[in-house]
Amino acid sequence: MCVFFVLLVFAACNNNKTSATDTQQAPAQTADATAPGKKNILFFGDSLTAGYGLDDEQEAFPGVIQRRIDSLKLPYHVINAGVSGETTAGGLGRIDWTLKHKVDIFILELGANDGLRGVPVSETKKNLHTIITKVKAKYPDAKIILAGMMVPPSMGADYANSFKAVFPAIAEKDKVELIPFLLDHVAGIPKLNQGDGIHPTAEGAKIVADNVWVVLKGDL
Repeated sequence: MCVFFVLLVFAACNNNKTSATDTQQAPAQTADATAPGKKNILFFGDSLTAGYGLDDEQEAFPGVIQRRIDSLKLPYHVINAGVSGETTAGGLGRIDWTLKHKVDIFILELGANDGLRGVPVSETKKNLHTIITKVKAKYPDAKIILAGMMVPPSMGADYANSFKAVFPAIAEKDKVELIPFLLDHVAGIPKLNQGDGIHPTAEGAKIVADNVWVVLKGDL
C-alpha cells in the first residue's frame, strides 16, 4: 500500500510543479553528440529519469548507469531525455525531435503520470506503442527497453490492474524488453526517497539503476 501511496503523491507533485511548457522542453543532455567510437543509450522519461530534486543531475539513475558503463570500459554514451511531469502524450509530442540523435538502445520510462491522472488505459497504451513504432522506424536495429509502472488501488481496482497490464502487453506485442517495475525496492521506503517522500535520493537512484541494469546489461 505504501508503494502505491507514494506513486499517487508523485503524480500530484508533478501536476503542481510542472507547467505544460516545461513538458515540451527536453533537457540539455539531449544536445550531446555521440561520443567518438561510442553508441548511444537514450533514456526517454519523466522526473525519475531527469533526476528531479537531486543536487547533481548525474546522480539520476541514467547517470549512475553511465558511471557503471565507464567503469567497465564499455563503448556506450548515455543521453538523458527525461522531462519532469511528462505524460505519454507529451513524450509522443517530442519523440521525433529527440530521435534526431542516433539511438542504439532506447529506454522508455513513461506512463505513471498518465495512470495517476486517470488517462484512459487505451490512450496510454496507444501512445507507448506509437513511440516505440517511431523508434523502430527511425532506428530498426535499436534495442528497446520499456520500464513498467503501477498506479494505486485508489484509482479503482479495475483501472489499476488494467494499467499494470499495459506494460507487459506492450512489451510482448512490440517485442521489446521489459523492466517489470522501475521503482522496485525504492518506492515507499523513506530513507531511499527525498524529503518530499516522492523522488528517489541519490542512494535510491542507485537501486533504480540496478533494476534497469538487470535488463540492460544483456544488450551491451
